[in-house]
Amino acid sequence: MQIEMHSDVLCPWSYIAKRRLEAASALAGTPIKIVWRSFELSPEGALISGDSAADMIRQWRGDAAEARLAQITGFATVEGIKLDLENARPVNSFNAHRLVHLGAASGKADAVMERLLRAYHSEAENIADRGVLDRLGREVGLAPGVVAQLLAGDDFAAAVRADKRLAVERGISGVPVMVLAGTAPTSAVKPVEELAKLLRQAAASEPSA
Repeated sequence: MQIEMHSDVLCPWSYIAKRRLEAASALAGTPIKIVWRSFELSPEGALISGDSAADMIRQWRGDAAEARLAQITGFATVEGIKLDLENARPVNSFNAHRLVHLGAASGKADAVMERLLRAYHSEAENIADRGVLDRLGREVGLAPGVVAQLLAGDDFAAAVRADKRLAVERGISGVPVMVLAGTAPTSAVKPVEELAKLLRQAAASEPSA
């Protein structure tokens, strides 16, 4: 089953949703293929890192920030994810999204997204740095020359922008949001059991061959 997932590497909820969806697929016995749709939470973000993700949440949330941080970290821990929000530093994610599209061209989109999510959220890597992106791409098996070509030019830039336009057309203003089997967009941050139920329903509605 194909699922479109609007997400951003910078979003911890996108990382959590990915894990929950994988668990839901196993629970429902429904194999899935995720089509990653680019969404920039901070399109004006810098290439050089500044404040940490945790500090930015503190600026946005004020007195409620620590509870919010504990909630995000707690949900991630349940899914086997180690978040390091005190050291992860939001940057421009445009080139990271281009790398995911490059991965999709060779059937490695999921591996690229997984590596980017771990690099940013757990290893405090600067996923706007071209040297970092080059290394991460090669780590998941992308051809070194192809990654270098991507980063030196504008390959897949149009694909990233097309995904952004699609999100607007679908009324999506935040992520992670998924679209499966032609249904309306819905939040991907749901309990595993609820996601599994949605997968079963979508599978049952698919026309038989």
